[in-house]
Amino acid sequence: MELADVLAANKALVKVAKLYRSAQADVLSRLALHPGQDVLLWILGQELEGVTVSEIAARLGVEQPTVTRSLSRLEQGGWFVRQPVPRDRRATRIQLTDKGRAAIPEIEAAWRTLAETATAGMTESQRAILVELLEKVRGNLLTLTAETE
Repeated sequence: MELADVLAANKALVKVAKLYRSAQADVLSRLALHPGQDVLLWILGQELEGVTVSEIAARLGVEQPTVTRSLSRLEQGGWFVRQPVPRDRRATRIQLTDKGRAAIPEIEAAWRTLAETATAGMTESQRAILVELLEKVRGNLLTLTAETE
């Protein structure tokens, strides 16, 4: 790869990543959420009976302390409650409150806004190619990092 191509690729990837994260923060702030909290709430919304911290961590491919920190911020906002797990005194189930459940369609709408805005003017075929290419970029970058998800 020529240096000019290297510079162009790096510049484009950094600009898009920063701008997407900023747009994501702006859209989610309307819901009083920060990036990452939306995914946690959405996962909780898929499990009516609740889910444990370890199950959330496994789904996200992160460590339990990371999930615990994020959950403590959400708990202060009244998004969910903790329920004891029968027959396991150490474990608790995280269940959405009415406020948390009401946020799920709003989170999905925020994601739709981001995706539709980011891909505006693209055909369905171009969108599919974009996703395929971004997954290829992700897979390539995983060779340089320990991240698994």
